Amino acid sequence: MSERSRLRLVVLQILVLSLLGTLLGRMWYLQVVAADNYKTAAAENGTREIVTPAARGMILDSRGRPLARNRTALVVSISRTAMLRQPDGGRALVAKVAKVIGEPVQDVWDKTRLCGSDGAPPAPRCFNGSPYQPIPVTDEASTAMALQIMERREDFPGVTAELTAVREYPQPLGANAAHELGYLGPVTDDELAARAAENAKRGEHNETVLQRTDLIGRTGLEAEYDDDLRGTPGVKTLAVDHQGGVSGVLSETAPKPGNYLVTTIDADVQAEAEKQLKAAIMRARHTGDINKGYAKLKADSGAVVVMDVRTGGIVAMASYPSYDPNIWVGGISSKDYKSITSKKNNYPNQSRAFQGEFAPASTFKAVSLPAAVKAGYSVHASYDCPSVYSIGGAPKRNYESQGYGLISMHRAIQVSCDTVFYKFAYETWLKMGGLKAKKNAKDPFTEMAKAYGLGQRTGLDLPGESDGRIADRAWKRAYWKATKDFYCAKAKTGYPEVAKTDPQRAAYLLQLSEENCVDGYAYRGGDAANFAIGQGDTTTTPLQMARVYAAVANGGTLVTPHIGRAVVTPEGELVRTIDPAPAGKIPVSQATLAWLRHALRGVTEGGTGYGPFFRAGFPIDKVPVASKTGTGEVYGKQTTSWFATFAPVNNPQYAVVMMVSQGGTGSGISGPSVAELYKTLFGVKGQKVDLAAASPPGGHPTTALPVVRPDGNVVTPESRRPAASRVPDLGAGLQAPDLPAYRREDGGG
Repeated sequence: MSERSRLRLVVLQILVLSLLGTLLGRMWYLQVVAADNYKTAAAENGTREIVTPAARGMILDSRGRPLARNRTALVVSISRTAMLRQPDGGRALVAKVAKVIGEPVQDVWDKTRLCGSDGAPPAPRCFNGSPYQPIPVTDEASTAMALQIMERREDFPGVTAELTAVREYPQPLGANAAHELGYLGPVTDDELAARAAENAKRGEHNETVLQRTDLIGRTGLEAEYDDDLRGTPGVKTLAVDHQGGVSGVLSETAPKPGNYLVTTIDADVQAEAEKQLKAAIMRARHTGDINKGYAKLKADSGAVVVMDVRTGGIVAMASYPSYDPNIWVGGISSKDYKSITSKKNNYPNQSRAFQGEFAPASTFKAVSLPAAVKAGYSVHASYDCPSVYSIGGAPKRNYESQGYGLISMHRAIQVSCDTVFYKFAYETWLKMGGLKAKKNAKDPFTEMAKAYGLGQRTGLDLPGESDGRIADRAWKRAYWKATKDFYCAKAKTGYPEVAKTDPQRAAYLLQLSEENCVDGYAYRGGDAANFAIGQGDTTTTPLQMARVYAAVANGGTLVTPHIGRAVVTPEGELVRTIDPAPAGKIPVSQATLAWLRHALRGVTEGGTGYGPFFRAGFPIDKVPVASKTGTGEVYGKQTTSWFATFAPVNNPQYAVVMMVSQGGTGSGISGPSVAELYKTLFGVKGQKVDLAAASPPGGHPTTALPVVRPDGNVVTPESRRPAASRVPDLGAGLQAPDLPAYRREDGGG
């Protein structure tokens, strides 16, 4: 045998041994290392799971009326797997389905696109669930539509039409509450994995496991209380043979319906709040702006909050513009999604009540008055109220440039005198060192605002709440660092694009850029003065201001706003009550708070808040109301209308705050609607106060939980408070001061 032959033989032997070693190694891996995985896979190949969705729990108002519930509907779904088997990826199939259900082909096609895939529209128009579950394309199919599909299965492979429980928002008494309720969407693979990991970490099992067929809350109460509402799906595990035939049932669990969420919302008050907010918007749009040549006010948006001053429970909360929450049910159309998220429509999907930030204007004086007391100013002294107060040579004016001469502090609150508060803030700023004040200087005005909880979220049990902003020294320095380069560049180039149409505004912007470039970090006397009257860069949400007035009303306790009251089972058993802890006390003496309540009552009885209640014929002698108007000035826009209140003054139950962006004066636009809303809250008919006819009954927020019977029916609770004839006179107690005959009805600061 030649050397060459021997070499070939050796190579062949090595090759054979290598192949044998590889084969033995693979056998060892399959039988030892990966044995458990393949056993599991083999078991899964021999079983199939059928998931029965659980009925989602209802969301109830404080008296048991459903704000969200379920209805049975014919749902048409398309299997994505069946679509992918089609030569054209399922486009022809989708077109057939769209024709049957009477929807645009593109809308149905969008609903079948997996979110994040190529060509998919943005969520929630795309499908956000598992690629292996049927994709619902409509929940409004008629029986005729379903028959067309089910009788021609060869034309509609993978398409089903089944009776399914779907979510609906019935809007009892016309109560919309879209921003509070939220909507549902399919669970995603990432959420499934995250929940599985979370459960494993906590040692939990089926109670909180998500299934691929689940719909979960995306916003609002639906999201915040999703675990309570969702329930647990039923799962039947079937044994199947290699041909897919069912050979038996291995295990079965029945679906467990979700619990009911009882809220603090009263549908009567919610509907009235929405009605009165819209009325304020329409009133503004028919009113001329005195600062803009009497051009009609734009009134682009607004909000109203009705809060229980003792607990922080939200009795009603509305935002304008709004939308019908039922557009989310069964998947939102492209047209509807564009409508509620467009700039043209002013973003109806955003809640101005807890997400919108606005300069609070003179309603902020409920904060700056106690701050002035901390700074050493007496509420029992008199102060000059000129029409103009000069700070560093720059004139700062009263709203409408009106002066009142030497007046008491009480009168300064009544007529909303800005120049008095300019004086307090500017003199305090000078005492602190002015521009040379230390970085950590404790400004009584900004510190008081923070003590009221402003500049941070209130703790509302809804996702997406805004913080607002306290524009103090620290904020100015941080903002300057973030924007210095931009302003320095603009200081060089100017604003030529603006100058073409608005030279005055371009000049203002250039001056602002030059100042911000050089020393934009400086907290000037003008900043301090603006802060004291709720102007400048400080912003709050209407919800935050309702909380401020609730604290003044209840004696200084910062409540935690909330909508959830209790969770109960579908059989009526109490699971838990929802009682958020108070957020602390504001650092204001009881004497100062009593004086402030007294002064705010005077605003209604003889100041800027008098006109709305007088014109509405509201009996403030029987139901005394504390109020404060606000008219926020925004550069380049029309003024913001604010009206902040609480009542009854001597036994406070509610804080009501309304805001209309670009809506004119507080008393002229928001005030009349707030006065009408109080008629609902206290059962006012003419000059008669009938607390039994009030909503909620008794002239106070509902305290009793609705009764849920074992059959699931809900019983509205009767009032547990004394009958109207036994309720003490709401006007008794705190006495009004001697008021001048002056009645200011035209609005103001």
